[in-house]
Amino acid sequence: MEAQETPQIEQEAQTPKKRELALVSRSTYLKEKALQWIFFACAFLAVVTVILIFVFTTYSALPVFTDIGLADFFSFTWAPSEGHYGIMSLLAGSGLVTVGALAMGVPLGVGTAVYLSRSPASACAAHQPAVDLLAGIPSIIYGFFGMVIIRPFIAQLTGGLGFGALTAWFVLAIMIVPTITTLTIDALNSIPMGIREASYAMGATKWQTIYKVVLPAAKLGIVDAIVLGMGRAIGETMAVLMVVGNAPVIPDSISSPISTLTSQIALDMSYSSGLHRSALFGMGVVLFIISAALVGIVRLISKKRG
Repeated sequence: MEAQETPQIEQEAQTPKKRELALVSRSTYLKEKALQWIFFACAFLAVVTVILIFVFTTYSALPVFTDIGLADFFSFTWAPSEGHYGIMSLLAGSGLVTVGALAMGVPLGVGTAVYLSRSPASACAAHQPAVDLLAGIPSIIYGFFGMVIIRPFIAQLTGGLGFGALTAWFVLAIMIVPTITTLTIDALNSIPMGIREASYAMGATKWQTIYKVVLPAAKLGIVDAIVLGMGRAIGETMAVLMVVGNAPVIPDSISSPISTLTSQIALDMSYSSGLHRSALFGMGVVLFIISAALVGIVRLISKKRG
């Protein structure tokens, strides 16, 4: 009997025991919980901040609904000294400036992205930092550039003063290029290489592959980039303020002085009071709603892409 038990005991001794799972120490558990709550607090603070900004701006703009009236607020006459607070001419100026900037900036940004996504590493090393640097230049520098360099050229070309939407188009087109280029590069790089190789195998040239295969495949990401570029253009203040001429009227042409929502807020906020100040906060609410709509469009596009 003992002879039969001995080999069994030796076999059990030779069989390695299963390693017990090491439990997380209490200090490590507390640290992870603390980090979890810190990250949650940061995210919660961001949401609360956005809500508080919207509530404060809307509360300050309440006289727009009670005293001014939406009919007057969305009229075409902006003359606070005469009791007229219509923002439609300013809204039209913002739309005109944004559309023109996109018309110039989108081809430039997408073309730069296509080149950088397919160029050798040596070319990227020279051009990518320049594109990134455009995003870091303060907007006041763009305003100086537009006022001193672009405005005289536009004035000579059109015979006017050079202040207006056309000058703002050039300035904003340069400013939105980094945003559109960076996001478009990410969209193009997300396309599998096999799609390009299949196109080449069918006899397509490099250019045909780009505009018939790669760009359509990355169109959702490119639209995402364009929408974010639009948000940058419509929310720009200082550069636009320096080159549009700041005339709150419907322009006769693209070279005539105009004003935008952001530039008018920057001009009037320092001395405004009463209904005038409330109307400026009402412009802020309009800009907030436009920005929220653009973010919602981006989220919807990203969800479809996913």
